[in-house]
Amino acid sequence: MARSSRIEGLYKMPMAERLRIVKEFGQLTDDEALTLSGFGGVDPSVPDKMIENAIGSFPVPLGVAANFRINDREYLVPMAIEEPSVVAAASNAAKMALDGGGFSASCSSPVMIGQVQVTGLRDPHGSKMEVLHRKAELISLANEQDPMLIKVGGGAKDIEARIINTHSGRQLVIHILVDVRDAMGANAVNTMAEAIAPRIEEMTGGRVYLRILSNLATHRLARARAVWRSESIGGGDVVDGVVEAYSFAEADPFRCATHNKGIMNGIDAVMLATGNDTRAIEAGAHAYASITGAYKPLTTYEKTTEGDLVGTIELPMAVGLIGGATKVHPTARACVKLLGVKDAAELAGIAAAVGLAQNFAALRALATVGIQKGHMSLHARNIVASVDCPPELVDEVVRVIISERKIRMDRALEVVEELKAKRGS
Repeated sequence: MARSSRIEGLYKMPMAERLRIVKEFGQLTDDEALTLSGFGGVDPSVPDKMIENAIGSFPVPLGVAANFRINDREYLVPMAIEEPSVVAAASNAAKMALDGGGFSASCSSPVMIGQVQVTGLRDPHGSKMEVLHRKAELISLANEQDPMLIKVGGGAKDIEARIINTHSGRQLVIHILVDVRDAMGANAVNTMAEAIAPRIEEMTGGRVYLRILSNLATHRLARARAVWRSESIGGGDVVDGVVEAYSFAEADPFRCATHNKGIMNGIDAVMLATGNDTRAIEAGAHAYASITGAYKPLTTYEKTTEGDLVGTIELPMAVGLIGGATKVHPTARACVKLLGVKDAAELAGIAAAVGLAQNFAALRALATVGIQKGHMSLHARNIVASVDCPPELVDEVVRVIISERKIRMDRALEVVEELKAKRGS
């Protein structure tokens, strides 16, 4: 029987029931399911292997976004995030996209850039030509550093060179383009860049300083697209409202920063759940948003001739399934298994689709009821949970502070005491 990510009333189910469904969907073992729940904890030796001076672990809430159909395949998407409404918004946006066929997603080749900075050149243009003329030699030297990567079809594929103007004068920057396969690639690329640096100094007569990977992975782009039927999202006014909200972000960097932050709410949550480097993904995304010289949205929205809404996203996505926390952390391993991804490109496409869904959900809310309605109701429950409210009073306190529009800790405490006094009388 074909599995489906459409699970009605998932949010209403007890945690144990949700975990049971996730376990069956991902064909997880009892130990993997226990790890996802957090009840099993993490062996102290794991964080001690991952970072220095480890004293324990810092759990982040882990949820699953439902309703995702990507490239005609069903997914339950693990998302690790502390912010209310994000998982719910992604799930709802994915559900509304189903009438349009769900999401299509792809990722270009897993090519990362290693940079070698060359300074002190009398003839930077001549040096550039010399490096390009002898690039086969540099590629061969780079590939000697990682025979295993070559064996699986990866390795250094090309050399690029450009001249930049700096405060210290003109510099030559060499880019080594490395196919890293299913790895994020930082270690392999850095090793290759360091290996070719002395040879570049010999070729150019200059001095090399930095030899390091760039997180602006312009050769490793993830893309996703979805069509939201007008009738599925509230009609033509909602379609127009989303397009207008997008046009605001496209024209104004102050709005665009928040627009793109909403995208990264979804992408970062998937990256964290799967043990990937959220900081690298963030840096690449925002740099790519500025690559034209002006800060722009990572998504686009257009109205089709039929009156439906089509949304797209494109951004660098340097994700890995080999090495790092993805292999070391048991929860990350279980999340990857839940997704059932076969390679890093598939994971990148999923993350892009989640980012697009998250962004659409935010724009739809902004264009209709406003962002606070759904977000603040969930935030109210967090506030109440933080004031040591008796379980039997939680729903009532939440209702009161939402109705008063006083979603604050001090008011929650007051309502708790008022209800306690009322019940005690």
